[in-house]
Amino acid sequence: MNAEKPDKPKKKRAQQVYTLLVELGRHENDGLPDGATGAALMCYASGVDEAEAVRETVAILRQADMAPLDVTGYGTLDERLKEGHEVSAEERALMNRALAENSVIVAQLTPFFD
Repeated sequence: MNAEKPDKPKKKRAQQVYTLLVELGRHENDGLPDGATGAALMCYASGVDEAEAVRETVAILRQADMAPLDVTGYGTLDERLKEGHEVSAEERALMNRALAENSVIVAQLTPFFD
């Protein structure tokens, strides 16, 4: 006889905000300036872990006709502070917004030119 085990409620992991640097290539209708060869985006993205934050960010950028090539993660606010990063009040506000909205916030776009 196979006794069924009652389902244990899954422990919900807390969302955190991760700082991500995304390198973009060019794609038709990407909104980058004429003559740009690509760009870098500084983003704040929420997720239960950094991998989820990266996946969500890449998916959203692709929906926006952008071409993400590479993503570098800089960790959570606490991780950045432990590494000695200076985090401005403006950055913290954007991080709080990303967490509250469970979203990806593009904080800065820097186009690349040859």
